[in-house]
Amino acid sequence: MQVVVDLNRCQGYAQCVFLAPKVFELHGDEALMYLPEVPDDQREHVLRAATACPVRAVLVGEPAGAD
Repeated sequence: MQVVVDLNRCQGYAQCVFLAPKVFELHGDEALMYLPEVPDDQREHVLRAATACPVRAVLVGEPAGAD
């Protein structure tokens, strides 16, 4: 699974950080850093984080060419 955050849309609410802290990390007040390749054990956390984002900035999907 891959994750992309639309940083133009992200408002720094940090719901993703609370729900998937091994994938998302907030630096300072609004600088979000994240792992684009989601570890298998974090899939469910990232899906919850994407759903919880109030501005729908967290996008998840499978890599191109994945079966």
